[in-house]
Amino acid sequence: MRVLVVDDHELFRRGLTMLLGVEDGIEVVGEASDGAEGTELAVSTAPDVVLLDVRMPKQSGIEACVAIKASSPTTKIVMLTVSDEEADLYEAVKNGASGYLLKDSSIEEVAQGIRVVAEGQSLISPSMAAKLIDEFKTMSRPDRSQGPALKLTERELDVLRLVAKGLSNRDVAHRLAISENTVKNHVRNMLEKLQLHSRMEAVMYAVREKLVELE
Repeated sequence: MRVLVVDDHELFRRGLTMLLGVEDGIEVVGEASDGAEGTELAVSTAPDVVLLDVRMPKQSGIEACVAIKASSPTTKIVMLTVSDEEADLYEAVKNGASGYLLKDSSIEEVAQGIRVVAEGQSLISPSMAAKLIDEFKTMSRPDRSQGPALKLTERELDVLRLVAKGLSNRDVAHRLAISENTVKNHVRNMLEKLQLHSRMEAVMYAVREKLVELE
């Protein structure tokens, strides 16, 4: 997996780059100190995953996320933050980020996170999922129709509900007593039918369409 590291704190960026460089299956193809430089490098190096600091000079992580997804839709974005209280994370997810990592995460957690998003899954903790659900509540309207959801089969709806609750493909497979490959196929078909681009967009859709019970 080809990874680009974008962070304006030099010691953190270089340390992360060095540690990821010895991880099996991970190649760091570049590093940048601000969002604008990171966007340019993402275009020229075509990484599979970009680790992107939320707050940077010249161009913020959110702005860089939007620019990178526009130029390279298949590139996965993981936001780096010092706290899960970052209000900008909702905006990042809305604009195509696959998840987030706290900067005090272990290198093992970072490496595993890269592998998870590279496989098309979301990287999000239960605490952050709860915060996002709170944000999504404000998007839900009582009079909203569930018409588009009628395109989905009952099993696809089951998968969507579980994905929206933050379950991985493996956990969804276990819960529904089906194979992990079957779950992947359902997710792919579901996203195609609903014209969505990521699991996080599916979460937003499920809450907006009242397919997930909000507590």
